[in-house]
Amino acid sequence: MLQKGLAKKVTIYVNEDTQHHLTSLADSILTFLLHKGVAGATATRAIAGFGAHRQMHTTKVELLTQHLPIRIEFVESEQKLDEILPKLYDLVTDGLIEVQNTEIVKVVNKDRKAPSGTPHQEIRGKARLMRIYMGESDKWQGEPLYEAMLNRLRLMDISGATIYRGILGYGAKGHTHKSHRLHIGHDYPIMISVVDTEEKLNSALNVLESMMQDGIIVLSEVDMIRLVHSRPAEIGAHAND
Repeated sequence: MLQKGLAKKVTIYVNEDTQHHLTSLADSILTFLLHKGVAGATATRAIAGFGAHRQMHTTKVELLTQHLPIRIEFVESEQKLDEILPKLYDLVTDGLIEVQNTEIVKVVNKDRKAPSGTPHQEIRGKARLMRIYMGESDKWQGEPLYEAMLNRLRLMDISGATIYRGILGYGAKGHTHKSHRLHIGHDYPIMISVVDTEEKLNSALNVLESMMQDGIIVLSEVDMIRLVHSRPAEIGAHAND
């Protein structure tokens, strides 16, 4: 099953009319990948192209339409690819196989849900709490700073973060931040609360500090007690999905 992190992207180019036994080579490759448990693969049909034979294939000429290129692409772990690559090498008797290093930043399977009525699992342990204080009007590269920080924390695989909007407060400059009935020129106090391991928060701290011009970041040691539903293993399941 695919997980976040380093992986391999494989692209296979074959001609549409290339046969393997009694079916097309493209169909045989997809059937093989499905049988081997590859997470997913996509085949696309080109509208024009040429290959090593230096012959143009295009939809504009009916005779050449039968020879259009087929592109099959999938992403898998290096371990899985090592298992299936020898067979793919044998299957592609006329075509091209390309392997590239890639990185999976998000994997989601929305079809699988935790069953109702399942027992809770309790997780306890030491963790760190990070609180980040800023004004709502603070920006980073044209977008609200708190939104930019939240998006960055998600990319860094932080377990979870919560944004709180205050109704009244002041900071190091002595300026009062408060809500107004007309919501004109507001600059409410904003706090982002994050809980995760010390290692992850230390990595995030360097990034968040570089994004802030004014504000404060506070770190505290905490005891974490977390209740979760027991569920079957999911593709790309993470603590805060």
